[in-house]
Amino acid sequence: MNITEVIKNRHSVRSFLDKNVAINDIKKILDCVKHSPSGTNIQPWQIASVTGNSKKNLTDKMQQEFLNGVQPKMDYDYYPSKWVDPFASRRKECGLAMYKTLNIKREDKQKQKDQWAANYRGFDAPVLLFFFLDKSMQTGAFIDIGIIMQSIMLSATEMGLATCPQASLAMYPDVVKRELNFDRKSILVAGIALGYENKKNIINSYRTDREDLKKSTKYFS
Repeated sequence: MNITEVIKNRHSVRSFLDKNVAINDIKKILDCVKHSPSGTNIQPWQIASVTGNSKKNLTDKMQQEFLNGVQPKMDYDYYPSKWVDPFASRRKECGLAMYKTLNIKREDKQKQKDQWAANYRGFDAPVLLFFFLDKSMQTGAFIDIGIIMQSIMLSATEMGLATCPQASLAMYPDVVKRELNFDRKSILVAGIALGYENKKNIINSYRTDREDLKKSTKYFS
């Protein structure tokens, strides 16, 4: 695939095969994406690759926090405190489309809760990648994290692997930092689930629409 095909073929996967990803493939991806740009080449990212028992122990604890009703508390505000359109409508449409694909009714709160809990298991992907920043970093470094996350997802797609970027993996930062022995004052930005797509699961047929950039782009000459 050329880069255009990779970008268009990448999609968020929410069901993975029970198939391990070779450590050499993970290293190959990370060795490639080290060439991602960052402001003044500060390369602020700190990445944790979590697999096997470490992943299970961590995801069990995150999911239990959710099931126990512990309110998530991220290290930063990912979403606005008050939603306005068109963003509120897009967010609502995204959720409704997924539940429609899964045939989960609006009144079936238990099924909705069960589906949301899968976020904290990384949708059972064999690999979870967590992205941290040093506590000294400021807002600009979040851009750098976004760039390297996109590089990872595109590199994985080229290799026949599937991904799902997840803010939800950063919703219980204290649990993650404790289990992975990261500095409690570091900033946990987000995570990526990585593995092989389970193409037989209907959830992976779910797609979100994209707005025509004509609506949000101005040309000056």
